Amino acid sequence: MTSPTTTARENLIFIPGILSDGSFWQHQSRLLSGLADCSSIEWSLENSLAAMAETVLSSASYLPGAPKRVSLVGHSMGGQVALEVYRLKPQRVARIALLNAPTGNPSNEEIQWLNALLNLPFPSALPIPWQPHVERMRGMAQKWLQPTIHPDRFADTAFLYPAIDRIARCSRQMVLAQYEAMLLRGDRSSVLEGIRCPVLLLTGHEDTRCPPVRYAEMAPKIPGCRLIVVPDCGHMSPLERPEAVAEALHDWLLAPL
Repeated sequence: MTSPTTTARENLIFIPGILSDGSFWQHQSRLLSGLADCSSIEWSLENSLAAMAETVLSSASYLPGAPKRVSLVGHSMGGQVALEVYRLKPQRVARIALLNAPTGNPSNEEIQWLNALLNLPFPSALPIPWQPHVERMRGMAQKWLQPTIHPDRFADTAFLYPAIDRIARCSRQMVLAQYEAMLLRGDRSSVLEGIRCPVLLLTGHEDTRCPPVRYAEMAPKIPGCRLIVVPDCGHMSPLERPEAVAEALHDWLLAPL
């Protein structure tokens, strides 16, 4: 993957989804480092899309060349945050990539799924000792990941264990805050028709949370957007198919503004 030397470097911000952090984007950051200055958002206790969007905008103000425009890559919840950033400050956004990111209100299935996880036995707010908290979070992570990834990944320990460990690092407060943001997020579909920058829609062929049919309905609402469906891939496309996702992002970054 090469980049023309004449292409101006952009500030590229990766926005992770629920229960994720900057390590989620390590493959894409490495593969795109020759084309853009990459950074990632680290969530704290933001409990709404508006608060998360403000975190992104605050982070952007510290990037090289600020306040120039930034390119946003959001996965799942992160994609909805990217749309909220655009709604608030469209002049700050150069491009948007929405990966596995439905824009409507949470479905009844999603609400039931989130509530089922919330009803799992969580540790106390200040777990002592630390190990029981980690083990409980690992148990929740396994239940959370199973319906989101391609079935072929279930036995792939090299993929599964790091993903579980990433979720296990989350505190109880962070989990509850992000679930609140998801359950009360509202519908961001109205933002789509007003986007006037290069947009990439990418999802997995086997993604049950954001299936290809949903993106096929979204694509006509966004002038000039590109739609990519990654084969043999579930909801966690940046982890499941890192090279394919990086390639799609590479081409999106080269699209003229």
